[in-house]
Amino acid sequence: MKQLDLENEKISKLIKKFAIPCVISMIVAALYNIVDQIFIGWSKAGAFGNAATNIVYPFTVIALAFALLIGDGIAAVFNLSLGAKDKEKASISIGNGIILLGIISIILTGIGLIFNKQILNIFGGNPNEVKCYQYAKDYLRIICYGLPFYMIGQGLNASIRSDGSPQYAMIATTIGAISNIILDPILIFMFKMNVKGAAIATIIGQILTFIISIRYLKKAKSFQINKKSLKLKKEICKQSISLGLASFITQLAIVIIIAVANNLVSKYGYGTIASSGKPYGVVTPLAVIGICMKVFGIVISVVIGVSLGGMPIIGYNMGAKKIKRVKETIKYILQTNLIIGCIAFILFEFFPTGIINIFGKGNSFEYLEYAKYCLRIFLGGIILTSITKSLSIVLQSMGSSLKSTLLALSRDVIFFVPTIIIIATLSHSVVTMLWSAIIADSLSFVLGMILLKRE
Repeated sequence: MKQLDLENEKISKLIKKFAIPCVISMIVAALYNIVDQIFIGWSKAGAFGNAATNIVYPFTVIALAFALLIGDGIAAVFNLSLGAKDKEKASISIGNGIILLGIISIILTGIGLIFNKQILNIFGGNPNEVKCYQYAKDYLRIICYGLPFYMIGQGLNASIRSDGSPQYAMIATTIGAISNIILDPILIFMFKMNVKGAAIATIIGQILTFIISIRYLKKAKSFQINKKSLKLKKEICKQSISLGLASFITQLAIVIIIAVANNLVSKYGYGTIASSGKPYGVVTPLAVIGICMKVFGIVISVVIGVSLGGMPIIGYNMGAKKIKRVKETIKYILQTNLIIGCIAFILFEFFPTGIINIFGKGNSFEYLEYAKYCLRIFLGGIILTSITKSLSIVLQSMGSSLKSTLLALSRDVIFFVPTIIIIATLSHSVVTMLWSAIIADSLSFVLGMILLKRE
């Protein structure tokens, strides 16, 4: 886009041009997490398999957090270097990023394989639930072998976009996701591999994304990888980690949420009685909360994609002191995401059974009942969350990184974690604790509006 377009062209037209590729990329990334749940839910593993993947999910998010810590940080250093006309530093930053991603991914692979039992226990795995626990062990072990491919592929994505090839970056991610979608039913049903098949399909998709991303290094526009660029430079590594820290913290917040929720479910699941007179147990809430988190992720992916589409418009017009256009852009983003939040709210409140049935058949009465509670209560504040997530990115676009990070952490860590622990401890109920999400949504929304008004 020409700079003149950002300053004069119609806001709605600009946002659509920028946002559509962002939304597609975000949804494709979210599909990696949700596709396995759908096919596992329809396999013999059923709820046990879905509960198992939810236990392992935080570990994969940790891997993504480190990938973005290095990947986003290196991309930022790359952009700064190009702006300063320092092409040599730009090339070194990409080379250093590849080496760092390789080292960290190998370390994480080793940790995952050696300390798999400890990892599962931390994230809510219960050895007494033998079937679910075994599925989780199998899934984690296989996923670990794909971590180097996953982390390097994801980490390079930001650099490829920064080099002026956003479509190539999108294609690399999309091909991996499509591969996963195709291979899941083949390995799960045809070869009867259940959870193991889902894990293998996932890492094959990650390997494809890795190969396509690595191939880009030979055709890069603004950098060149050689022996010099692959030699680690302390200053560049330190700068990249500093610039990628916000992305890292945001992903770790997800890990904390899931870890806390899973452990509370394991503690109070058998003590919470359904309307049928039977306890919900551990497997049912673990599976349902995992599904809800993935569905939530799809909605938020669209919201973030729309918000990211407005980032260059806000940033440019802030610099040009075109405050009226900044306000117009923010208004358009918030209105669009308000509509998205309202649509999601209607689906969650009025069609919870239809949503949960996508993830498997033949579920128990207790499973369906808890799923309805989870979608209607746990995700009941989706409208407020959509606005809050938008505001976080808007603040970042305006150069207020501290306020943006504060708002991003407020909902997930500052408000949600202590609230769910307090409610669960007092009520001893895995149903009552779901209300903590709406409380966190409301408080973070108020904080977001205050921060925006001050800005």
